[in-house]
Amino acid sequence: MKWLDRQSFLGINSDQALRDAVIGLAGLGGGGSHVVQQLAHVGVGNFVVLDDDSIDNTNLNRLIGGRHGDLPKESRPGTDKVEIARRVIVDINPAAKVYARSALWQVEADRLKGCDLIVGGLDSVRAKSELEGFSRRFLIPYLDMGMDVHALDDGYLIAGQVALSMPGCPCLRCMGIVRQEALDEEGRNYGAAGGKPQVVWPNGVLASTAVGLAVQILSPWLPNPISSTYLEYDGNSHTIKESTRFARIKNLPCPHYPSNETGDPSFDVRKVLDTPAPVQNVATAAIPAPSWWRRLFGWLAI
Repeated sequence: MKWLDRQSFLGINSDQALRDAVIGLAGLGGGGSHVVQQLAHVGVGNFVVLDDDSIDNTNLNRLIGGRHGDLPKESRPGTDKVEIARRVIVDINPAAKVYARSALWQVEADRLKGCDLIVGGLDSVRAKSELEGFSRRFLIPYLDMGMDVHALDDGYLIAGQVALSMPGCPCLRCMGIVRQEALDEEGRNYGAAGGKPQVVWPNGVLASTAVGLAVQILSPWLPNPISSTYLEYDGNSHTIKESTRFARIKNLPCPHYPSNETGDPSFDVRKVLDTPAPVQNVATAAIPAPSWWRRLFGWLAI
């Protein structure tokens, strides 16, 4: 048997579709590191991984691929999280192409423009909103993950969510994940957020759910994949279900991202017309995008 034979149910040419896919990941902590590992296992062939942080001893309880030898020493800093992600990917699939940069995603925004899907594992509400706004502008599906622990009278509640924000469908503001009061609260406490409780298994559940949605979009697995969703995780009862709020809004248009606010605002067609076309070689050739647009929006001819 070949490497991916046991996932042949994903459809004819699914191996090629996943091999051609370009996935961007911003934030490679507990959730993002799980996503990287699983996407490598299913055969995704191209990654853009971005995070400006490096590992420390508080990460070892949840950072997939992190090793004790990666921790900072007196003579050197800890290993960059993007390097750990790159190592995980190529250890699983040496043929994968990985662009890894230890930087904020805004520094590498041009790289993300070429992605078929962007996955966000960012902690702050503002960061989620900014990355979703970028994804909407360039008509790229965005998967967001988040996990938190809330104090109860008799203990703690582990909770989280996975949201698929698709162009033309409800956004994180529509879903209530990004709220103005949360943005205001973060602004008041800027620079003093501190560490948030995190453990490995809820991140794994959320990441696996996100990867399942990603594979639905990228492969021929389902003829009519979910176009948008907001799934809530209750770690105490070990359940995932669609948000009741999302059930009320999922068929409504999004008022926050108008269709005329797309594309690169700095694009100048005159510069393109005045510039000779470059000679293209195999190393720089564009990777063909999967047909998720065609399958989700049958009216769109591409």
